[in-house]
Amino acid sequence: MNKKVLVTGSSRGIGKAIARRLKESGYEVVIHGRSKSDGLLSLSKELGSEFVCFDVGDTLEAKEALSKFSEPFYAVVLNAGIARDAAFPAISEDDWKGVINTNLNSFYNVLNPLIMPMIRAKIGRIVVISSVSGIAGNRGQSNYSASKAGLIGASKSLAIELASRNITVNVVAPGLIMTDMIDENLPLDEIKKLIPAKRFGEAKEVAGIVNFLLTDEAAYITKQVIGVNGGMI
Repeated sequence: MNKKVLVTGSSRGIGKAIARRLKESGYEVVIHGRSKSDGLLSLSKELGSEFVCFDVGDTLEAKEALSKFSEPFYAVVLNAGIARDAAFPAISEDDWKGVINTNLNSFYNVLNPLIMPMIRAKIGRIVVISSVSGIAGNRGQSNYSASKAGLIGASKSLAIELASRNITVNVVAPGLIMTDMIDENLPLDEIKKLIPAKRFGEAKEVAGIVNFLLTDEAAYITKQVIGVNGGMI
């Protein structure tokens, strides 16, 4: 079976943990970054993995970069995303559009060029990384929450379309995961008190769920939103 998997936004944080976990499971992982950063090149060397660079928010750039892959991917993990937090009145137009474009429009930009080969292969897995903010909302994150909620809706619709083709589409919605996206200037000890588990999650805990969703055991799981949030919702 073809075991090639694309993981977007895999040069750091959750994406990096996912790429490592899938490589350990024997998948042929293609990692992705917007540019040839030191982190991307280092991970490529560590895993012995091919990498591809493009802006997930740019439709034409994504299509051109992905067109070089002649064989269908077995799985695509949509992880790339950004945050530009501020109270709603203080969100600039650029920060609103930038977050929506990178986080939500990437769903179309990445998957549209890849979906027909997967359909013809009649097997595949799509995993979309959303957020607890996309389910419950969060103060200062109306742009981020909107983009992550949009991913959930798009994923559920696509899951219905692809179910008969033996392609599953699921969403993983992390809570507060200790990565470099966590602002260390925040009152982290106070924030932990709001989490029933009383701790931040680890990237490897998200990666484990993604890995499971790619297995044969998960073949009947589709259109689901799986929270990894320590009981926040």
